[in-house]
Amino acid sequence: MGDNLPELRDIYIPDGVSMWPLAYGWWVLALSIFVCVLLLQAFLFIYRRNKKRYALRLLENISSSDIISSARNISELLRRICIYKYKEAVALSGEKWIEFLNSHSKKKLEQEAADLLLNSPYVSNKQTKYSISSLRKLQDFVRQWIGDNL
Repeated sequence: MGDNLPELRDIYIPDGVSMWPLAYGWWVLALSIFVCVLLLQAFLFIYRRNKKRYALRLLENISSSDIISSARNISELLRRICIYKYKEAVALSGEKWIEFLNSHSKKKLEQEAADLLLNSPYVSNKQTKYSISSLRKLQDFVRQWIGDNL
């Protein structure tokens, strides 16, 4: 057997596998996650806008011909929104209800519109105490309130 030592070489250990550059599969996965997040954000944005648009459409469809029944319908719309968003506010009534509405809006409800909102369920439709201007103020406030809360 001869001397084999000159033919032996050192063991070559290759470099570790690097994470960079990423393989195409990782880029596809990252891009698909990014697209899914964007689609989810777009869906949530559209969903939120649709609720607001629907509530504003309901407000616009309330007739102004009868002030008391219009105020009742506006009160019902506000309660429906609160059932969806503020469950603790559904049971409020009187001044606490007005304080709640004012605390969740940038614009405060004027006194005559607040009186109309509070008293409309309890007065007859022939009541002439309230004017169309107080109904307009109430509608403007509710429009602002819907914009702030939905």
